[in-house]
Amino acid sequence: MDRELTGLAHRHLTGVIKERLAEEPVLVLNGPRTVGKSTLLAELARDFGRRVLDCDDPATRAAVRNDPGRFIAGPDPVLIDEYQHVPDLLHAIKAELNRDLRPGRYVLAGSTRYSTLPEAGQALTGRVDVIPVLPLSQGEIDGRPGGLVRRLLEGAPPPPGSQPSATTRDDYARRVVAGGMPIALRRPPGRSRSRWFANYVDLVLDRDVLEITRIRQREVLPRLLRQLAARSAQVLNIAAVAQTVGMEKSTAENYIRLLEAVFMVQRIPAWGTTLGSRVARHPKIHLVDSGVMAWLLGLSPEKIAQGDPAVLSEYGHLVETFAVGEILKQVSWWDGPVTVGHFRTVAGEEIDLVLERDDGQVIAFEVKAGSRIHGEDLRGFRALKERLGDRMRMGVMLYTGDYAYTHEDGVTVLPLDTLWTEA
Repeated sequence: MDRELTGLAHRHLTGVIKERLAEEPVLVLNGPRTVGKSTLLAELARDFGRRVLDCDDPATRAAVRNDPGRFIAGPDPVLIDEYQHVPDLLHAIKAELNRDLRPGRYVLAGSTRYSTLPEAGQALTGRVDVIPVLPLSQGEIDGRPGGLVRRLLEGAPPPPGSQPSATTRDDYARRVVAGGMPIALRRPPGRSRSRWFANYVDLVLDRDVLEITRIRQREVLPRLLRQLAARSAQVLNIAAVAQTVGMEKSTAENYIRLLEAVFMVQRIPAWGTTLGSRVARHPKIHLVDSGVMAWLLGLSPEKIAQGDPAVLSEYGHLVETFAVGEILKQVSWWDGPVTVGHFRTVAGEEIDLVLERDDGQVIAFEVKAGSRIHGEDLRGFRALKERLGDRMRMGVMLYTGDYAYTHEDGVTVLPLDTLWTEA
């Protein structure tokens, strides 16, 4: 693990964790493999003078299974990595919290989505705070975590954008295809990075998915994942995916849930379904990391630069997945409640990502891979504004053009890199 890269990600998360430890008895650091959760625990261990119990180690795992109560005792905070390998730990922690519920007792890290573990719902409901640890954002990679989403959630106006963007189309392609997985970013683009993505996907499918549950059709998982990559940033039609892969719809649904559980994909729920009968109700599907998606689709900056229409169509979906991921990473750093979804009408008017604050105010984001914005691109903003009125605080169009400006419809148009260059 590249500690320089992961250290950038932890600069703000370490502070968040310590603040939450003063309030919560149990924290769970939850996110994909190799994004730096173990590095975070190691940093906490140094700061607190503790050791990390690593349940990814087979010998440690066997010992913990034999006597979980013994391993959850000790000075606060107790630090446990890959806790999901020993679910009985959660029950032992519950029993301990029944005796002593003071804050700051446990920090757990896991590569399986906490909400998908049946033991989690039974054991620690109401006593745990889940902190997402996601692939690196572009601001973290550059050493200056961007704050555009925080700025907008706080109610501040968008940045003035007096200077043109310095990010070229080729720069965007390189960033989008690279993604945010720290170890992949250490590798040079090309075969070395491609091998890492191949090994990463195999590890997650062969080990993490099968550890959650035994499945009968292991061989279809890679095909299913590739189909979801080809449909990323689109409304999820499980029946169509199942037919393409050659499986029952109910089986496909179960397998997609497994891929969600190990942070390969994520669903963005439909938002605004109470705003009228003509609002679509199906979720969108996104790969969690755009680098993994690009590898699954065989997209490279060189291939994108050739301008083949079919490739550019795939690239448009890849850019949306990339931008949605960047926004959601910044949302995960926000301390207040934010409801996230996508908006789409049966007429095809859509908004890629809607953020609703706890006061009901809405910030809407639409993403375009192109460098020009036309009036037709703003149909979704107009449809949402008609339904929300003053609740719609701001519409933001992100594109790969050079300049920030306000469209005549009142939509703020920003270069995509504003997500990570805005302090």
